[in-house]
Amino acid sequence: MFTLSRHYQFIIALLLVLLMALTRGHHFASLNHLPSASWAVFFLAGFYVSTKVFLPVLLVFAALLDYAAITWGGVSSFCVSPAYALLLPAYSSLWLAGRWYARHHHFSWSTLLPLTVSLACSTFISQILSSGGFYFFSGRFTDTSFAEFGLRFIKYYPSQLSNLAFYLTIAAIIHIAIMLITRSNYSQHRHS
Repeated sequence: MFTLSRHYQFIIALLLVLLMALTRGHHFASLNHLPSASWAVFFLAGFYVSTKVFLPVLLVFAALLDYAAITWGGVSSFCVSPAYALLLPAYSSLWLAGRWYARHHHFSWSTLLPLTVSLACSTFISQILSSGGFYFFSGRFTDTSFAEFGLRFIKYYPSQLSNLAFYLTIAAIIHIAIMLITRSNYSQHRHS
């Protein structure tokens, strides 16, 4: 199982909170605003931060960021509805997938299969819960249908995946670089 010292987990937790704070609440990527990193933050938190307390902390922090964006940031409250509660299991599925992947991670190419499986399952579940919950339970849409939801799913799911891929690619590059540097330093110290 992949685990880090408490010190490194704390640093990563702070970086993930900062990343969420910098990217959540903006609806369009531009030079001034990066796309939302929320999906990636929850998955990476599950992978890197082993304490279970961090999940509710992240969930509350995400809600506070949304509240601040709506109250003081001028963001529309259109997405806040009874369906908002479904973000809890949606984000939790990503965190749980990160925890599952941490148990199956090895620093080798073979880790790509469990990574792909964990991401495919958790993102699908998260999208169904968040987007489907909003579509069916927000009260913002009349005459809902599974056919229309399917079209909405096809329209919005790829952009969520591209946001996730953007941040996970950056995280993977950093992870691989640190692992290679650590191995190199360990090898040098062992031979000296």
